[in-house]
Amino acid sequence: MKALVYQGPGKKDWIEAAKPVVEKPTDVIVRVTKTTICGTDLHILKGDVPAVTEGRILGHEGVGVVESVGNAVANFKPGDAVLISCVTSCGKCPNCKRQLYAHCSDGGWILGHKIDGTQAEYVRIPHGDNSLYPIPAGADEEALVMLSDILPTGMEIGVQYGGVKPGDTIAIVGAGPVGMSVLLTAQFYSPGRIIMIDMDPARLELSKQFGATDTIQVGAEDVVAKVLEMTGGLGVDVAIEAVGVPATFDTCQKIVSAGGAIANVGVHGKSVELHIEELWIKNINISMGLVNTNTTPMLLKTLSSGKVNPAKLVTHRFRLDDILKAYDVFGNAAREKAMKVILAA
Repeated sequence: MKALVYQGPGKKDWIEAAKPVVEKPTDVIVRVTKTTICGTDLHILKGDVPAVTEGRILGHEGVGVVESVGNAVANFKPGDAVLISCVTSCGKCPNCKRQLYAHCSDGGWILGHKIDGTQAEYVRIPHGDNSLYPIPAGADEEALVMLSDILPTGMEIGVQYGGVKPGDTIAIVGAGPVGMSVLLTAQFYSPGRIIMIDMDPARLELSKQFGATDTIQVGAEDVVAKVLEMTGGLGVDVAIEAVGVPATFDTCQKIVSAGGAIANVGVHGKSVELHIEELWIKNINISMGLVNTNTTPMLLKTLSSGKVNPAKLVTHRFRLDDILKAYDVFGNAAREKAMKVILAA
């Protein structure tokens, strides 16, 4: 089979790779029909995730059709259409039993990280019964791909960890795919004001279509001064970092109100400076983490009911064997006006 293989920092290629086989009784082999590229994949290519070794097939999102199953798999059979979760869960360990699936003792985020991932014609899913979801009849597959990772990430690590409440003023720093996912899911909780902050005017304009009440363009305005002006000098109730660089985290520290929260969603490859000398007195909470995907069943229901439409995040479509071109487009998102790309087999 063909697959996108990581070959060291800055190096990747779409090459022939071994087709996965059932290795354990709980394994499911899935033929990938649609997948995508994540900002985390770009971090991997920069060398920010050292656990990813040369020869690894990248990718942790997608939908597909079950090809074969291990003899202990009870919920799926060949021919079933499935959503692939970015997090693998055994369902039995202490962390899984408290829905901390990201820290499963025999799983967590391993696809495209510690085992071969979804940017391939086929993928092996360990603990398939707990790590796959049946696709509802008639569901939009492109929308479902967004439920593999970015929508639950935005919901759990941004909105829920940030404690967004009705009437809150929130700021989302970074209008990329995850930031937009925070924007979409934050509206479940009816915040009074949603301020989107980014360098790209096209993304800011798009965020207005998705529900942002205000936008601030980095570079064109003094972000901190503008937020304080908009909030009567108080700052925002929840500041959500959705980029993964020191400057954006620092912005969040400067704009959070007393009694507020900073929710870090971005993947950081470098350390940040925590201004605890200024923050200790403000009674704030700081949270961060890796998505657990415990909200995926709920998000599937909201998708089916039409309450959320993550398919509108898709801006570009490619064939799977055009993945190198797709990486170029996604890696130059501002130039290409790209949000999410869909790769179809």
